[in-house]
Amino acid sequence: MIKNLEVFSDLSERLNYNLPDLPLYVRKGSLNQFNNYAAAAHWHLDIEFIYVLKGAMDFSVNGHITRIEQGHGIFVNSRRIHFGFSHNHFDCLFIVVVIHPALLGEGVSPLQTYWNEKFSQTTDDFVLLTNHVAWQQSILLSLQAIYDEMHDSHSPNPLSLASQALALCALTGDHLQRKVGQSEDINLWTNVQKMTHFIRQHYEKKITLEDIASAGTVCKSRCCTLFNKFVGQTPNTYLTRYRIQKSCEMLKETKRSISEIALACGFQSGSYFTSIFRKQLGLVPQDYRKQSK
Repeated sequence: MIKNLEVFSDLSERLNYNLPDLPLYVRKGSLNQFNNYAAAAHWHLDIEFIYVLKGAMDFSVNGHITRIEQGHGIFVNSRRIHFGFSHNHFDCLFIVVVIHPALLGEGVSPLQTYWNEKFSQTTDDFVLLTNHVAWQQSILLSLQAIYDEMHDSHSPNPLSLASQALALCALTGDHLQRKVGQSEDINLWTNVQKMTHFIRQHYEKKITLEDIASAGTVCKSRCCTLFNKFVGQTPNTYLTRYRIQKSCEMLKETKRSISEIALACGFQSGSYFTSIFRKQLGLVPQDYRKQSK
């Protein structure tokens, strides 16, 4: 299993798995917990399931946007850039289940071979789950069941949780299709992955568009094109939003001054940070810190 489960999953999104040494994330969430009702674009080794309980949201996977209505859901394959959002700032309540491949054990095994075959970059990026298709309805019911088990008032059964998670993997994997004629997209996505990884590792430093493009071994124009296609944002927008996301974490979790946080997140000064923060969130960092308490 994983030694430390509070990690940046594949050096990307930080996941706080529910139980020690069980790489399974099962929680409820809502869009209003995110800045501007939009989660940060991210990717990870884990596969992810979303089940919308109330409301609706738009969801982007590798730049493809789909609508998830109440009672429906989505499966997101491993290593895809994804995020949910609402341009109109309408809230949405959902269950999210995230499963890391370490749940299947380590080393070469039939389980890992199955995972590598089904949840690779050569299969479907995502599947919209509706209650009109039998196997998809089964997955939605299973997502509610695994949530209920994880948040049992007494004590969750780890064997039951693991078996339910594996059943989700098996049922989903059986219905994934291989992509046809998209090998070029897979190579391009690898470049995007390198560039987003570079941003997340160096956001506290001065980063130019040329730096980001170099990380993906592409020119600046190609860099912008790839970000627009796979992320739905410009490289600079992605960088700014990630810096704001990290600053929000520091405002909530530390007592560092506004100026210290600004510099730690790659902003030129405290005043510039405050200006960008207000444009992004509609309030200044000091007020955000007060509200978060």
